[in-house]
Amino acid sequence: MAYAGWLILLAVGAILYYAVNDSEVSGVDVGMIGLILMGIAVLGFVISFVMFMIRRSDARQGQGPYPPQ
Repeated sequence: MAYAGWLILLAVGAILYYAVNDSEVSGVDVGMIGLILMGIAVLGFVISFVMFMIRRSDARQGQGPYPPQ
């Protein structure tokens, strides 16, 4: 579920960066905001993936919240 949120944030950032042409809203560069959003989305996606892999590894070794098999 977290991946969907990061993908939406990535899409919004890409739209702001690539589709909005040279617009500044009261001194704010919309393209830069798009780049920042895309960077945050990529970082969040990587962190979510790493956390998923850690939980998966712990569950396989019987150290997670699941009983050992």
